[in-house]
Amino acid sequence: MIQTDWTTIATQIAEVSGQPFTPVTTEPLAGGCINQAWHLQGEAGSYFVKLNSVKHQEMFAAEMDGLQAMAKTNTIKVPRPICYGTTANHAYLVLEYLDLKRGSANNGDLASDRLGELLAAMHQCTAPHFGWHRNNTIGSTEQINRQSDDWVSFWSQHRLAYQLELAAQNGHYGRLQQRGEKLLGVIGQLLDGHYPQPSLLHGDLWSGNYALMGDGQPVIFDPASYYGDRETDLAMTELFGGFSPRFYQAYRGAWPLDEGYQQRKILYNLYHILNHLNLFGDGYRSQAETMMARLLAELV
Repeated sequence: MIQTDWTTIATQIAEVSGQPFTPVTTEPLAGGCINQAWHLQGEAGSYFVKLNSVKHQEMFAAEMDGLQAMAKTNTIKVPRPICYGTTANHAYLVLEYLDLKRGSANNGDLASDRLGELLAAMHQCTAPHFGWHRNNTIGSTEQINRQSDDWVSFWSQHRLAYQLELAAQNGHYGRLQQRGEKLLGVIGQLLDGHYPQPSLLHGDLWSGNYALMGDGQPVIFDPASYYGDRETDLAMTELFGGFSPRFYQAYRGAWPLDEGYQQRKILYNLYHILNHLNLFGDGYRSQAETMMARLLAELV
């Protein structure tokens, strides 16, 4: 990272904030697998900065959009987005800097209760259609958010079919595609009788995108937001673990889940496993095929 890049970013921060800003220290932060992360400290404030190649400016624009949408609900806390743009060498996204500790199943009952209650409150913010006004990214994969009135077709076309097409382009054929084709034909049966509201979603809610303030206040970040079935967020929290039983109890206490969630969560998490297959390779193929087989067996 060269000094002229920081000068450009500092100038944009000053324009947005209306106050002069001069960088004093810049410290790289660990943890990001897609973007570089930095702590930018100046006399007038402190910021968290994400960097990537210039071509990823729209990815940061969409992330800023998602953070703004979640912030407007006045429910769960998210880092306040400041600005995004490009320097000569990088695309950047600037957020307020929060001193966070990682959330986990061991962070205490109060934090878990609050997270469940606040997530349910955010999910109660709804829209007329499924999808979003723009595409964004899930990891580094484009996420198609074309708006739809029908949840079954939205999930079939813009989530599973899209990921299966990417898998084919990446050389994953055979049983994966055979089972995938069968599954796409019966998603209507798997979701029969389930009529979700288009809830505002985080969209990528695993434990790595959740942390706590020093006072125990929960914070979520790195969204892939759109309006969809709230159960997709809940399902992903179960995919890799890290959320306590009290979180789920609190969520259900605020807004109970419909019957059949245990089956639907497999369908919803299949999207993320297919995305991991496309991002990280063949290690996720067997898991995806097993999930498909389990869903298809439900209809026998």
